[in-house]
Amino acid sequence: MAMRAVIMGAPGAGKGTQAKLFEERRGVAHISTGDMLRDARRAGTVLGCEAERYMAQGLLVPDDVVIGIVADRMAAQNHSGGFLLDGFPRTVRQAEALDTILGERGQRLDAVVSINVPEDELVRRLAGRRICRQCGAVYQLNIDPAARAGRCDRCGGELDQREDDREETVRARFEIYARDTAPVLHYYRDAGLLREVPGTGTREEIFLRMAAMLP
Repeated sequence: MAMRAVIMGAPGAGKGTQAKLFEERRGVAHISTGDMLRDARRAGTVLGCEAERYMAQGLLVPDDVVIGIVADRMAAQNHSGGFLLDGFPRTVRQAEALDTILGERGQRLDAVVSINVPEDELVRRLAGRRICRQCGAVYQLNIDPAARAGRCDRCGGELDQREDDREETVRARFEIYARDTAPVLHYYRDAGLLREVPGTGTREEIFLRMAAMLP
């Protein structure tokens, strides 16, 4: 059965890591709105320039922009093997829009998984995160560093710290999450879809916890 789900959690909770594991192991499409926005930013499109202005400050990109991107992506691909949305929805308005998008296709969400991690651990993770400029590989200085300092193991590209991973911006991102995104958890809890998973431990341990809660 194709699984249609959302993965949620504060910045640094490991949403992208877990979504990629599900894509590799269960054939579920990983739909990352963050990746799509960053691609547009690197390409220098109008949308990319607008997204950069918000993302560099740790602010959410406006609902209308994000909803349009997700709607277009889902219309362009049928995702017959199911999907795991990462980074969307981040507001109640986006959650309502997702219900509409899926409803028009005769579909609905099966579950929403929230990865819960203590804030101190999240700050440590984000401050130590480095991303390859060429291939997008992610490294963690404290947990999973590159073999050669500052260089990607995969392609040899330069590793960089995202502007929105700097400590002052990270603090702002937490405030935004608490204000705008946490209410989405209540929305899905009321709908009977929310599943909460402890986000500490190894990637494999977290994956197994999630797998046990998803169809």
